[in-house]
Amino acid sequence: MNSPVRSGTARLPGLDVTRAVALIGVAIMNYHGYLNADAGTGGPGRSFAEHVFDTVQGPLTTRFAAVFVLVAGMGVSLMTNRDRVAGDRDGIRRDRWRLLRRGTLLYAFGFFIEWIWNGTILFYYGAFFIVAALLFTLRLRWLALIGAASALAAAAIAWITFNKANNGDNVSWLDPYSVDTPRQLLLRTFIGYTHPLLPWLAFLCAGIALGRYLPLSRRQRTNVVMAGTAMFVVTYAINYAGLRLATHDFASTSFSARRWRKLLSTGPFDRGLLYVVGTLGSALVAFCAIAWLADRFPTAWLTGVFQHAGQMTLTLYVCHVVVFNAFVHWWGLVTDTGLDTALIFATAFWIGAIVLGALWHRTLGMGPLERYYRAFGG
Repeated sequence: MNSPVRSGTARLPGLDVTRAVALIGVAIMNYHGYLNADAGTGGPGRSFAEHVFDTVQGPLTTRFAAVFVLVAGMGVSLMTNRDRVAGDRDGIRRDRWRLLRRGTLLYAFGFFIEWIWNGTILFYYGAFFIVAALLFTLRLRWLALIGAASALAAAAIAWITFNKANNGDNVSWLDPYSVDTPRQLLLRTFIGYTHPLLPWLAFLCAGIALGRYLPLSRRQRTNVVMAGTAMFVVTYAINYAGLRLATHDFASTSFSARRWRKLLSTGPFDRGLLYVVGTLGSALVAFCAIAWLADRFPTAWLTGVFQHAGQMTLTLYVCHVVVFNAFVHWWGLVTDTGLDTALIFATAFWIGAIVLGALWHRTLGMGPLERYYRAFGG
């Protein structure tokens, strides 16, 4: 049975199941990246699996986190749709403050987690909710414009930074590894490190827009899947064809070739437009596929298990950080012996996590961190 959400509508199992599946991917990529520090450095002699799970340029890197942000935007719409559609100013004001409180809590808590887990998405997740408090009442065309502007701004900053670095200018200050000053905090939030608002705001805006149409009809879902597939395919076709032409016309180590690789990159840390478009396309397809399965088999045992886990993703995310540090750093039971170790470790964690989520939900209901989160954020 679906549980009610704050807006009064029935809770959609597809969103919870999608969160749970995305968290599996996040755990796998994080465990691999943290265990095998050189996993994303590239180089010859790597297996197909090592290319797929490459944490810097691989086809899976940050894709699961992008699904999280897309679904977060949908959740924002589901929570605020009733008051927005009704034009209830008091309700809109309450929704806005609720998002600000939740975002501020996650931002501060993520900053604390950052001390033991560099690049945590919780820090950015809080920033997304703070910004969402300003965006959820906007018309679709403004959401599209803001999302596109964030992607363009990120690409422009990355391009200018790339050229300045080639000229010998010091640009490392734009991407601080630690946060010790207000300026570093702003840089980390908007343009630096793993999930900055530029360009990740594009995924949030897309989620807010799509969330206004939930639950999707069969025709709407088909249209979204077709659009997402086209975005993904065209992106990689441009990347492949463009790089083939570039390497044909220029030496692979020349500055011109490197500029083309930067411009046509689908890697997350190059902040290119192709990355944003392709990742958004894959996230849309992933959500539609997972939500369709959840809707197709709503009473299946596996759907229920994943739905319960999806309702506890904050707790389980923090648990995956604690478990990693316990087994790797505190007890020394797991070492960096390759991709297979990371996959086994992440799989073992997730099996335990979904069992814990199911048992906790059956006996105690809402997850422990979710309970505090709702008590503070409303």
